[in-house]
Amino acid sequence: MPGVFAFIEVREGQLRPISLEVLAAARQVADAQGDEVHALILGGAGSSAAAAQVGAHGADRIFVGESEALNRYSNEAYATIASEFIKDHGCRVAIFPPSSLGKDLAPRITARTGGGFAPDCTALEVNGGKLVVTRPRYAGKVISRMELTGEPAVVTIRANIFTPKEAAGAGEVQILEVSLDTADFGAVVKEIRASAAAKLDVGEASIIVSGGRGLREPENFRMLEELAEALGGAVGASRAVVDAGWRPHAEQVGQTGKTVSPQLYFAIGISGAVQHLAGMRTSRYIVAINKDPEAPIFKIADYGIVGDLFEIVPKLTEEVRKLRG
Repeated sequence: MPGVFAFIEVREGQLRPISLEVLAAARQVADAQGDEVHALILGGAGSSAAAAQVGAHGADRIFVGESEALNRYSNEAYATIASEFIKDHGCRVAIFPPSSLGKDLAPRITARTGGGFAPDCTALEVNGGKLVVTRPRYAGKVISRMELTGEPAVVTIRANIFTPKEAAGAGEVQILEVSLDTADFGAVVKEIRASAAAKLDVGEASIIVSGGRGLREPENFRMLEELAEALGGAVGASRAVVDAGWRPHAEQVGQTGKTVSPQLYFAIGISGAVQHLAGMRTSRYIVAINKDPEAPIFKIADYGIVGDLFEIVPKLTEEVRKLRG
């Protein structure tokens, strides 16, 4: 049976949570087409451990390609394996995560397979055997709906849109024979230097507390870190503070940073420049805190507080801690 392709991202043998959202999207499309979900896991030794969780979240067949050569992402090698898999299995739709890996790999797959491509999709449906996608365009000013006529239809999804669901079946696990040589690698990653403290990725967080120039100086971001910790969320930042060196680029939300769609987004001391709004306006609920009642951020906020953030944020953190025990 033809399958809807779902790329499953693992890191150090651990399943990336965003992959469960990919499975949810793939299951939705597969059910509409009467197809199976064929999930592909690529990685080093131990990657097969993620197969059970993948099967429990909607994959009918899980294909595992384990090789020490795949322990670190190689765009050439991964693209070769994934594109050949999609062709061999007759996959009409291929879904990738909105991670840096997924955003790099999906266009390469499109080029190799000659299919259609749509990034950052917020909805997927099937009409007349063709995939119809919904996605924001022009910095979120327009929500477009378009049909992908090329096959396979290759898409990346937006995070926190497709809700993972557990399935009744376990999924059939198959080992994928991986045969690669030096020519399959355009470059080889020798070392990855990670930050000392692992932080929740702002692109995958369901709650984000973002700050802007209204915090006056970088040390005041400690207030936001405390609020984010109390809420179980991640800290984000506007481009202005990242450009000023206050926060790392990995936390930047906006058109030139990360596009996010959390369940709850706090915009604290952020005026609401167009490029920032483009990266967070699809958040489920937006709370804005700003002393300027005319700040553009209030136009899209669900809840707005006009006042001094240096008084409001500590009190808000205190109340959250009380509620959470």
